[in-house]
Amino acid sequence: MDRLFYFFYQYRAFFTFLVLELFAAWLIVQNNQYQSTKFFNSSNHLAANIISTTQGVKEYFSLRRINTELAEENAQLRTKLEQRNQSLYNLEVREIKDPKIINRFDFVSAKVISNSVERFKNYITINKGALDGIAPGMAVISVAGAVGKVKSVSDHYAVLISLLNTEEFTSSVIKRTNHFGSINWDGKDPLYSQLNFIPRHADPVVGDTVVTSGFNAVFPAGVLVGIIDEVNLGPEAQFYDLKVKLAQDFSKLAFVEIVRSNLLKEKDSLEQITIGLPK
Repeated sequence: MDRLFYFFYQYRAFFTFLVLELFAAWLIVQNNQYQSTKFFNSSNHLAANIISTTQGVKEYFSLRRINTELAEENAQLRTKLEQRNQSLYNLEVREIKDPKIINRFDFVSAKVISNSVERFKNYITINKGALDGIAPGMAVISVAGAVGKVKSVSDHYAVLISLLNTEEFTSSVIKRTNHFGSINWDGKDPLYSQLNFIPRHADPVVGDTVVTSGFNAVFPAGVLVGIIDEVNLGPEAQFYDLKVKLAQDFSKLAFVEIVRSNLLKEKDSLEQITIGLPK
């Protein structure tokens, strides 16, 4: 404290001069209209810049919260859209009032906290688990399209099998021709996958849309998987060799939605009893 007082005492002349200069400037601004206008315009401009910068910093640090809120809102909207589509289907095809059928799927948003694309068997970790109603076998999608399915869960986390996994097969259909096959990654380019088991009479073309078939009761029907990028057919081949550009760029995956099928257990139990299919 003594050093501080000594510093002010040592430079007392300078500080006195500074105070007088500021007082003189204040008198000029107060008593002259032109200088007063210039001063307040400049000060308002400076204040506006400071406020704008401060607001920009606040918005930057709130992006995580905003993204989470948008993901949750998107999941709610997707649930309502699926209910609407199911209701329209019921009105057009059959009169059904069972809420379990109308509410066949619902969606839970989650943030990706770990992801890989460079392995043959890639997995994704998310920040939602059993306490959020997540269970193994549930399908996972994003705003762009299909992502994979849940492999295992703990109370607060879940590990997903990515579509970029050579052991993962997803039932899919060419939207234009309605021929169905299976999407399976060949372990090469993470932007592309293969659509298998499309028969030679199907006549697929480059640009055809590939969506989920809905046959396995895990994925809702019509979720975008990708677009056919290459079409090849050997002279003796029974099936096309189709290269599909995936809708989701997995290297940019940040948020996902877990699809909870409310009728999956009923379907699996019936198939188990009737034809002995494994659960």
